[in-house]
Amino acid sequence: MDKLHIVKVGGNVIENKKIIQSFLVDFSKLRGHKILVHGGGKEASKISQKLGILVQMINGRRITDAANLEIITMLYAGKINKNIVGQLQAIQCNALGLSGADGNSFLAKKRSPKPIDFGFVGDVTKVNTSFFKILIDQGITPVCCAISHDGAGQLLNTNADTIAATLAGSMATEFEVTLSYCFEKNGVLEDIEDESSLIPKIDLKTYKSMIKKGSIHSGMLPKMENCFNALRKGVNQVRIGSPKIIKKYVPHTKIEL
Repeated sequence: MDKLHIVKVGGNVIENKKIIQSFLVDFSKLRGHKILVHGGGKEASKISQKLGILVQMINGRRITDAANLEIITMLYAGKINKNIVGQLQAIQCNALGLSGADGNSFLAKKRSPKPIDFGFVGDVTKVNTSFFKILIDQGITPVCCAISHDGAGQLLNTNADTIAATLAGSMATEFEVTLSYCFEKNGVLEDIEDESSLIPKIDLKTYKSMIKKGSIHSGMLPKMENCFNALRKGVNQVRIGSPKIIKKYVPHTKIEL
């Protein structure tokens, strides 16, 4: 099977112009097929707050009302996505920016309001794997934002980590997939304030133990769940670390079942 790199890059990396430029150069040089997935929640929160729009998070997941959805759509599918695509084109990486509605990439179902009403948040039900395969076979690098759609005209906010993991699991039937989560830390830390407390490997048993002890940051919970879901779907390798992990070996956290 051909190899496929699916890389998710977080909002703090995107906001740092120097780091994101360096990251995109390294990403463009990855051998073989590749897909980039990006978030942008930090910037969306800043704009919402400036406009006096309430931002609510529960267990690392955003409550998305109509006003927040407008901001998220403007940023994710617009400014952030197209800036990334433009930068990749400038370094001869032929990229195509996508929301879940484009090419019917990610079909989703609005999440049930019980027990928590997350608003316009979608859970992915189908990935258009044939569409992604056509693109990468033509040498085009998809750049996916964290927006899905319900097939009836409604856009939905979807966790970018979930988009990456679901996409990786779907593509694992056609490719040998490596899923990398790149963010501002070196990996999963025992102490979020101490970079030297990196945990090099986490399996499911260790993860459950960490949850019981309350030793894992709430914002990391959705990411970890997505890592394990991807592995269950046949993804070959899942890792969490700094943007440098796509260029060379540096300490990071490897996730295993």
